[in-house]
Amino acid sequence: MIQIIFEIPDVASIKDKRRIILSVKEKLRRKFHMSVAEVDLQDSLTFAQIGGALVSNSRQYGETVLQKAFAMIEHEVPARIQDYKIHSEEF
Repeated sequence: MIQIIFEIPDVASIKDKRRIILSVKEKLRRKFHMSVAEVDLQDSLTFAQIGGALVSNSRQYGETVLQKAFAMIEHEVPARIQDYKIHSEEF
């Protein structure tokens, strides 16, 4: 599981923010086959929190994919990362 809080500077409306968030979610779904949702800060104009989940039979593979997803967001999304957390469990 990954949770990311980021700041999106220079947005003029919630509609602009939603467009950016939708783009991030779609990229994560397509490229990394993750389940993704905006989990908090929906009413904030400049901040967003998204969460993503991935199920794998290998803990190492899952954590690698989540790290790559974070790197993609860090490099391709016009936002400043405020906080992130990667958590994995094994059953």
